[in-house]
Amino acid sequence: MKKKKTDFESRFWSGRSKLSPVSLLEVFFQFHDLATAKDRLSLIMQYAVRGKVRIREDPSVIFHFHQSLRSFILAGYGLRKKSGKWLVSTLSGQGSPLGLGSLSEEEYRDPVLVFRQAFQEYRPAQFLDFLAEVVYFSLGTFNHVPEGNIVGPYLHLCKMLDAALLIVERRAQEGKG
Repeated sequence: MKKKKTDFESRFWSGRSKLSPVSLLEVFFQFHDLATAKDRLSLIMQYAVRGKVRIREDPSVIFHFHQSLRSFILAGYGLRKKSGKWLVSTLSGQGSPLGLGSLSEEEYRDPVLVFRQAFQEYRPAQFLDFLAEVVYFSLGTFNHVPEGNIVGPYLHLCKMLDAALLIVERRAQEGKG
């Protein structure tokens, strides 16, 4: 059976379309390393709630990051049904708190669990709305700040970034082994 490839709207930022969810994650991490992605997302959040100050980073960089995160969220939604594919039975040396990132031990063992939990709590459209809202408010100077819950989607997105990198690393190890 041929693997189904979905358009995650990645053509604009990556030059590729019709990727599998895991392939899109690999492309995402070719453009953004984990630390930079999390720092940039945190910076966007900080400036979004400041109000009268706009982010200093080049708007084209923020827009590119926004587009790639949109695709990341859509790919994550496609991943949520994969079960046991990147499961690890033990924590093997990387069980230190730094190795886990923002993940619990259970999430580290099964990173797809992070995506399942995130999309049980929020629909993909809610993540995309959150992303558009914080990017919009970070790029301008406004007298008001984003309305609604922006912390929940932000925390889930940070965990999804950690889990996605684990999936990409484990897939690469599968290919070598």
